Parts: sequence; structure tokens; C-alpha cells
Amino acid sequence: MAPDSKMDMAGKSHQALGRDFFSTEEIRALAERSDLWGGWLILHCWGTIALALALFGVWPNPLTFLLAVVIIGSRQLGLAILMHEAAHNALFRSRALNEWVGEWLCGRPILADLAEYRRYHLKHHRHTQTEEDPDLILSKPFPTTRASLRRKLWRDITGRTGIKQRSQQIMFALKMAGEVEGQPGAQELAQAFSGPVIGRALIANAVLFALMWAVGAWWWWLAFWVLPLLTWFQLVLRIRNIAEHGAVEAVDDPLRNTRTTKAGPLMRLLVAPYWVNYHLEHHLVMHVPARNLPRLHQMLVARGHAARMQIAETYLDVLRIASSRPA
Repeated sequence: MAPDSKMDMAGKSHQALGRDFFSTEEIRALAERSDLWGGWLILHCWGTIALALALFGVWPNPLTFLLAVVIIGSRQLGLAILMHEAAHNALFRSRALNEWVGEWLCGRPILADLAEYRRYHLKHHRHTQTEEDPDLILSKPFPTTRASLRRKLWRDITGRTGIKQRSQQIMFALKMAGEVEGQPGAQELAQAFSGPVIGRALIANAVLFALMWAVGAWWWWLAFWVLPLLTWFQLVLRIRNIAEHGAVEAVDDPLRNTRTTKAGPLMRLLVAPYWVNYHLEHHLVMHVPARNLPRLHQMLVARGHAARMQIAETYLDVLRIASSRPA
């Protein structure tokens, strides 16, 4: 199925970019949407969250509590990635289904705004690694020093980053942004998978609160949704952001200004859900569903482009590169 007209216009230059490496027929085949695949990915994400809760519910102890927080935080990133798919109209065949599922089952539970995120994200695709790239604020500080990176990661895992961002988000939504340091704009919220409108997010979270209380206890929503969102989610979100554009070349070459990071089963569980690690391939043909990005990668390698591509062997390698500036 061809992308809808609005996405065609927004991604025209990137589709032309993809044709430098792939034929129109190859792109058309790889861009085919599937409602079955979209439904399976949503079911997998929420099913993994449910299994993590069930693990603690059956064997309540500190280890299963910690596992639940980590797994759920990683799947909250998974929801953000699936919202990203919906923002490209690549999760389902119909625009309406992408909009509803992307908003209510992916974005709103993590306080994200699909429409605002789409506007912000398409601008990132049009202006990758240029001064007009809204994501440049995320990549420009790298490489940094090891001490600086440790401080950033510590602020994430201890909740300081999450609390600051969510406080800004709430104040902005309540038209009180002037009272918040930095006065975040809608794009700044979008890049953190947040949103300037929180009314519907409150509805989605009220449903989650009720469901978790029904199967567990009243405090489960705080322990197994708010806590992961403020801690582990922020940590893996930062690692993902660094891996995609941190410490890459500020050039027009799409094989050099974006990075793909190899990820084994453990990393796919904890850091890189739903093929998000194939970011270089996504930038080449942004409307290709994520499940087909490994095939794009294999095609690029088979055609001799691997030597030019920014490919990291592991996420640990990415963090080493990102913290390689001398103190």
C-alpha cells in the first residue's frame, strides 16, 4: 500500500534518497503495511508488560519487582517506538487505525502527543544533522567526557530527568510554562516523547490505574508505570538518542550522519525494541515498516555499502564513542 498523500509530501526528498540505493519496486515491496503485523506488535508490547506484572504478582520479591520495572520501562520505550511507526503511517494500512492506535494505545499512556510528535519528527527527517534539525540539541553535545555522560545517565536512572521533564510538561499543559525554567516549547516536549496536551493522557492513565488496581493493588500504577516512566524509560531513551545521531558526522551523506547499532536478544529486550536500532535504514526510506528494516540493512551490506555506513557493533561501543572526549 502506498503512503498517504500527506506523508508523500513530507517525505518526498527521503523517498528520492532511498532510490539512490533501492529500486522503486524494491521500496514498494518493503513499504507494504500489514494490519496483522501492526496488531501483533501492539499485542506483543502490552503482553510483555502484562507478563512482567504477572511475574511480580505470582512471585512478589525485590528481584521480580526490579525486573518488572526494567521490562516495563523498556516496553514504554516500545510504545514510543510504535507511536513513531504510527506517526509515519507504517504501523497499519489505514491512516485512521494508525491515528487511533498510535494515540490511545501507544502515545497517551506514556503522556506523549502523536500529532505534535509527528510535526516535530518529520522536520527532523527533512533537516537531519543541520542547524534546522530539532534533534540537534540531542546529538550536538557528543562526544562528551566520561564524567559528563555518567552524570547524564545517573540523572536519568534516579528519576531527576524524568521528574523535570514531566513537571515542565504539566506546567506547559496548564499554560504555566513561564513559571518553568527553560520554558519548553512543544517540540522540546515531543523530542522527549511528551506532549503539550495531557487531558487524554490522564484518561489513558486512569484506565491503567484502574486495571492495575483490579489485578494487583492500588500502588501498582505508581510502582510499575510511573516509576519506570521516570527512571528506566529515561535511561534507555537517552541511550537510543545517543546511538542514533550522537557523535556521527555532520554531513549530508545519509550513510554517515545516522547510525545503526547491532543488537542481540538482550539488547532488543532492554534497550532497542522493535528494530529501532536500524536507524540509518529508517532514514533512507522512512515509510518502510520497522519489521523490514533488517532486510534493508542486509541489502545495503550485500551491495557493498557497509564500509561507508555508520554501524556500531554494540550499544556499549556507542557509549564509549559518545564519551571519548578527553576530560
